[in-house]
Amino acid sequence: RHPLATFFHLFFRVSAIVTYLFCDWFSNSFVACFVTILLLLSFDFWSVKNVTGRLLVGLRWWNQIDEDGKSHWVFEAKRVPTIAASTEAEARIFWLGLIICPGIWTMFFFSTLFSLKLKWLALVITGISLQTANLYGYIHCKLGGQKAISRVTSRLFGTADAAQRQSRRISEDGTEEHGKMGTR
Repeated sequence: RHPLATFFHLFFRVSAIVTYLFCDWFSNSFVACFVTILLLLSFDFWSVKNVTGRLLVGLRWWNQIDEDGKSHWVFEAKRVPTIAASTEAEARIFWLGLIICPGIWTMFFFSTLFSLKLKWLALVITGISLQTANLYGYIHCKLGGQKAISRVTSRLFGTADAAQRQSRRISEDGTEEHGKMGTR
């Protein structure tokens, strides 16, 4: 069980959303609100990508650049034969937080756009970008070994030979890595 990881998985996400909604009540400074929310979004992105995903669902993703300058995306899924009831609840919390929050930031995007509060638009787009990057990474980790996700990814990024470059290896600690090479 990882109650601290579960707490921080939701804390930074919810804090960024609540701060965005009520920041005007507590401060008249746009810059202070902007920086506070941006820091909360950054803390959320880092903690979800590097800590809570690994602890709560056994998934991890990252990008590494080799000596030739080519970008390699690595999607890792820990092989877990059975999941205990306590970790099932944590996994549900992880996935719900991962899926719901980008939807909330998308609603903020449309409300910001239609209310013509364009100064907040950059922050909302940043929120959407960071949240959906984690969502995409973890969905790819979860489904990374299947051919369907590589076809979708190849269409999305315009690489026709992504399915051929899809590699799969198992490391010593029982994790399965799905690497996708691409150039940036």
